[in-house]
Amino acid sequence: MTLFDFTVKGRKGESVNLSDYAGKTVLVVNTATGCGLTPQYPGLQRLYETYREGGFEILDFPCNQFADQAPGSAEEIHAFCTGRFGITFPQFAKIDVNGANEDPLYRWLKRQKGGFFGSRIKWNFTKFLVDPAGRVVARFAPTDTPEKIESAVAKLVGRSA
Repeated sequence: MTLFDFTVKGRKGESVNLSDYAGKTVLVVNTATGCGLTPQYPGLQRLYETYREGGFEILDFPCNQFADQAPGSAEEIHAFCTGRFGITFPQFAKIDVNGANEDPLYRWLKRQKGGFFGSRIKWNFTKFLVDPAGRVVARFAPTDTPEKIESAVAKLVGRSA
């Protein structure tokens, strides 16, 4: 199984086949608009703009499981992110990343890279880097900024940071 075997909900509730991203380097991140780490959005956007032409995508999954820091609908979150931070990468419907209602995608991601905190997602802005074959190659902590992970992204898209 790879990332590209999953179907998720888009921000308007439509089904999105992640096979649409096959052959690309992908960063999967759970986000929140009211989090102390929300200022990572501009760095994520810069990464996206820098490496998109090389086959890089960011998949943004808002998550309200951590201190209710992603209030509002998926459309409200999208409006906030595009208006305040100029986000152009894909954003999806809100999901759970832990617990009884965790999304199957996150169950799989956590099994691939347990990270420092076991399989549980510790907080918003946990990042999973996936290679063009759909394999998880790295997991980054919420406090790992886009600038800190840029060299890993650049390596996978075949460019220097």
